[in-house]
Amino acid sequence: MSFVKNARLLAARGARLAQNRSYSDEMKLTFAAANKTFYDAAVVRQIDVPSFSGSFGILAKHVPTLAVLKPGVVQVVENDGKTLKFFVSSGSVTVNEDSSVQVLAEEAHNIEDIDANEARQLLAKYQSQLSSAGDEKAKAQAAIAVEVAEALVKAAE
Repeated sequence: MSFVKNARLLAARGARLAQNRSYSDEMKLTFAAANKTFYDAAVVRQIDVPSFSGSFGILAKHVPTLAVLKPGVVQVVENDGKTLKFFVSSGSVTVNEDSSVQVLAEEAHNIEDIDANEARQLLAKYQSQLSSAGDEKAKAQAAIAVEVAEALVKAAE
């Protein structure tokens, strides 16, 4: 089979697949952490998430995606235009073909609930632990804590 004929077949299959996908004009967000459920299949306009492959925004009809969250701010733009920001320590984000999105965080808090002074104190504590860590395991744990605390301070300011 020639390359051109193969390319035509693949293009035709891709077009059929795109037509068969059930993309929705609405995006339903489920956003939860161990400490709280923030959204439960709520219709929202946009979600911005921090991931290890780079921060990205999600709108309805987004390509299906799976990403690992890094410490940072998840921003949700509700349908009425109201924007809410949440700090997440880690977790995952899944974007499905039906425009539903699940953000599952290890820990999440509304930015308004974060005290910047306490966040700076935590950062100083973890930096001290990192500099005094005796073995590789303790260093790795302290380094992760410092990364989360740095993102927490940035989010709180």
